[in-house]
Amino acid sequence: MPNDAAPSATLALAEALIRCRSITPHDGGCQHILAQRLQAIGFTTEPMRFGAVDNLWARRGSNAPVVCFAGHTDVVPPGPLEQWQSDPFRPAERDGYLYGRGAADMKSSIAAFVTAVERIVTETPHHPGSIALLITSDEEGVAIDGTIRVVEALRARGEHLDYCIVGEPTSVQRLGDTIKNGRRGSLSGELRVKGVQGHVAYPHLARNPVHLAAPALAELTASEWDRGNEYFPPTTFQVSNVQAGTGATNVIPGELRVLFNFRFSPASTVESLKSRVQTILDRHGLDYALDWSLSGMPFLTPRGRLVEVIGRAVTTELGIEPELSTTGGTSDGRFIATICPQVVELGPVNSTIHKVNERIALADVEALSRVYYRTLAGLLHGS
Repeated sequence: MPNDAAPSATLALAEALIRCRSITPHDGGCQHILAQRLQAIGFTTEPMRFGAVDNLWARRGSNAPVVCFAGHTDVVPPGPLEQWQSDPFRPAERDGYLYGRGAADMKSSIAAFVTAVERIVTETPHHPGSIALLITSDEEGVAIDGTIRVVEALRARGEHLDYCIVGEPTSVQRLGDTIKNGRRGSLSGELRVKGVQGHVAYPHLARNPVHLAAPALAELTASEWDRGNEYFPPTTFQVSNVQAGTGATNVIPGELRVLFNFRFSPASTVESLKSRVQTILDRHGLDYALDWSLSGMPFLTPRGRLVEVIGRAVTTELGIEPELSTTGGTSDGRFIATICPQVVELGPVNSTIHKVNERIALADVEALSRVYYRTLAGLLHGS
């Protein structure tokens, strides 16, 4: 974009959001900006604050279908400021890109939501169905007072969503090349294997938990948990941390602590994974304690109405055929899927998210708004 050209509405809003220092779990004023824009076009906006987290629920209309855009205003810390080419909270346009923390993850998506909705309302003030936005400032953090709490409140009062588009940065090489139509579940374990501490010169007087656990860990890492399915890759098991000992080279540790994680597909269940792990540990005769933590269940939107409409929007506006994917980490889609049967994610190229000099191509900002607009129009009007 030439320096003397007026910014598009989407770009201007994205830059306004980037200026807000919304380091998780703080919103930094983003949701106030969004609420004002949405109120101006007839939305009822409802701030929902849980703990230290600001959330915004906005809706226009009372009929079905309910089409929801969902996203987060919080961003990760910028990291070393001296490594940024410009202030991460002062949006900068250079070399065909918009730079700033949140440019790709995911303030440009939120700006595109709003301008897409503004266009729909301008063109069709009495549009069929309902349009909603669910915005949180607790996605990049612990995610306990954000989308999950809003979803609980909506469920309690009987509100139901038909379609949801999450603006996570899903694209890999170019905008629109990848749509996430599901995500794997995440199940973590903390294993503590007990031994007997002692001097390394007298191993017969001790029991080394590292040695005892090694065969079991080898079996766990070599196990095939499932083969996935049409939409999901096989479940994976990864050890993420191992701790033992006092730091001295002449002391046999008395306990081994192992942290591990499953990213699992619907081809496995939480119960089956837990059972198989415990069976392996028991077979190796370990004295152990095992604590589990489930941070997300897998969800899937098979090929159907939402996948078809958003895929056609990408092809029409961007000239490419998007691929469906369920890889990557968890997202707030896992919470929304409990009240919405069809949830997909589509957003900017993700190569710079969480990095210094985060950026999005200037051309992609308005293009993303057009894709969201065409998707919304298709879902509301049945085309």
